Amino acid sequence: MTESTKPAGLISQIHHVRVSVTDLARSRAFYEGVVGFEPAIDSEADETDPAVRQQPEVFFGGVVYAVGGNLFGLRPVEPGSSSFDPTRVGLDHVSFQVGSREDLVTIAGQLSDAGVDHGEIIDMPDSGMSILSFQDPDDINLEFIATA
Repeated sequence: MTESTKPAGLISQIHHVRVSVTDLARSRAFYEGVVGFEPAIDSEADETDPAVRQQPEVFFGGVVYAVGGNLFGLRPVEPGSSSFDPTRVGLDHVSFQVGSREDLVTIAGQLSDAGVDHGEIIDMPDSGMSILSFQDPDDINLEFIATA
């Protein structure tokens, strides 16, 4: 297989990321009310129905948001004793691009006003990035990133 025939040579972008959440209503309130996402696809299915949680054609009873040219989805799962841990195999974090470092300052204030704990803005001049980290209601690591 040559480099141009490997899958990476055919990929144009990441299409979507979906995270599993324990309380869809709580997560929607966060992503829509605090972050400001608007649903692009809302299955309007009963996410509490175990059968729905297995059906990809209704997005597993979840919701999908358009974020730039990509999609970000929430998939409801049964609440349990496990919680997000970026040090275990799987997702480390999801990062959302913003226009500037000044946008990060604005967002940090908005998160504080909404009562959402967040880190300080970290400037990484060698990579031309600044990041602002925070957690969603399921403690999933999220960040806003501005590039120079």
